[in-house]
Amino acid sequence: TGSGVIISPDGYIITNHHVIENSSEVIVTTNDNKEYEAIIVGSDEVTDVAVLKIDSNEKFEYILFGDSENSQIGEWVLAVGNPYNLNSTVTAGIISSKSRDLNEYDQINQSFIQTDAAVNVGNSGGALVNINGELIGINTAIQSMTGGFVGYSFAIPSDIVRKIFEDILEYGDVQKGLLGVRGIALKSSYSRQLNLTDTEGFYIDIIEPGFGADLAGLKRGDIIKEIDGIKINKFSDLSGHLSTKRPGDKVNVIYSRENELNRTTVTLKKVDN
Repeated sequence: TGSGVIISPDGYIITNHHVIENSSEVIVTTNDNKEYEAIIVGSDEVTDVAVLKIDSNEKFEYILFGDSENSQIGEWVLAVGNPYNLNSTVTAGIISSKSRDLNEYDQINQSFIQTDAAVNVGNSGGALVNINGELIGINTAIQSMTGGFVGYSFAIPSDIVRKIFEDILEYGDVQKGLLGVRGIALKSSYSRQLNLTDTEGFYIDIIEPGFGADLAGLKRGDIIKEIDGIKINKFSDLSGHLSTKRPGDKVNVIYSRENELNRTTVTLKKVDN
């Protein structure tokens, strides 16, 4: 069992991919104890987002998307879900961190909202809402030695969720835009190895020929400091923002070259699967 969020009056539902993975049938029970057989419209294993559809003669109550990018550390949030089959459980907490990657070395681009709202088994796919009742995340993970809540939990930002939902409905799969760079997020140890004084930003080690970064004039050794006004301190800051973009979108990049800041606009390119 898991949780889900109705996001439209005609019955579209967001949940986690891992909640419905390998299922032969999905049954949705709404808050008024009515059961519906759901259709799996599509899902994305990488972001752990799945889209379901249920049908009824009546319109469903639904939640509005909030702007997760504008959420603030320290902001109050509520987690809603069905932990251990305890229907419609609500817990409260604050946003502890944004663009959190649980494992920087696993080659999986994660960019979670971290909160201290209690989340347990069964909460997966449930709503993380702000004090205005807007959806700012889908609760998806805890990191625990015991398997139970230990003080922090993680949610997929709603800006990413909305983009995945729209992609699945419009294109049938996720449209991923590529900047066309490879490298590392700087910290003190990396900066010493590279003989750099900068300890923040994304250091470009490889430029992919013909992609947006190359065409915009970025070069090996440049350090991306901001993208669309978002400060880049770690790789998940960069990957999280790009996860909300599609091929053909333009992003504004501020980068450092020889200790001088420069600006450019990069057009994202489609990832070849």
